[in-house]
Order: sequence, then structure tokens, then C-alpha cells
Amino acid sequence: MDLFKKLSLFLLIIGTIQTNAQSSCSDLLAMVKSEGYGSSYYSYSSDAISQVTFYEIDGDNYNSYYFAVVRFKNSYTDYIYQVGSRTKSNYAMNYLQSAGEAFWQYIQPYNENLNCAPN
Repeated sequence: MDLFKKLSLFLLIIGTIQTNAQSSCSDLLAMVKSEGYGSSYYSYSSDAISQVTFYEIDGDNYNSYYFAVVRFKNSYTDYIYQVGSRTKSNYAMNYLQSAGEAFWQYIQPYNENLNCAPN
């Protein structure tokens, strides 16, 4: 099964089945990390955000999927968000001023796309 079909299946599963959401989120996170090339932004001075890594995964028919994997300092757990195509550039231009504010403005609004991260 090619990457696009795997990703489509995972997104369908996550969108329709909520009973085992944490397991599906972990599987999706592992797949995105293994299949995609990530660009990481580290926030050493932030109280909340340790690292954000953006992934772009290309599928069939010129479809692309964009993900942000966020690691918070209080848990050092990775959470995955499916984000828009401009999220990476918007975050990159603003995270040095405040990684937390950049997160809340550009990444957190996508929280409900996958329901794989805390509110």
C-alpha cells in the first residue's frame, strides 16, 4: 500500500472512530515521522514549547498533507496536528519572539482536525 493510501486510511480512521483515538494518534504520529522529512524549530527560552517539527507528505494527484509535531516542555510528549500549508512559514517567522504565542496563533487552531492533542 503506497503512502497516500496509508495516510488516507489513517485520516479516515481517526475521523470516524473515536473509541481508540490515542492508539490511532500514536500510529499516525509514528507513520508521519517515518515517512516524512521534518523541519524542526527549537525553543530554548520558551516556558511551554520545547520543539515543533513540520512535515509535508506528498500523496497522489498532487495532494499534500501538512503536519506539526509539537513537544511541550511540561510533558516532553509529542502531539500531532494536521495543519495548513502556510502554518510552517507563519510559525517560523514568529516563534523566536514567542514560541507559545506562535503556537496558539498558528498551530492550536487546527487542534480539532485530528483530536490528537490537548485542548
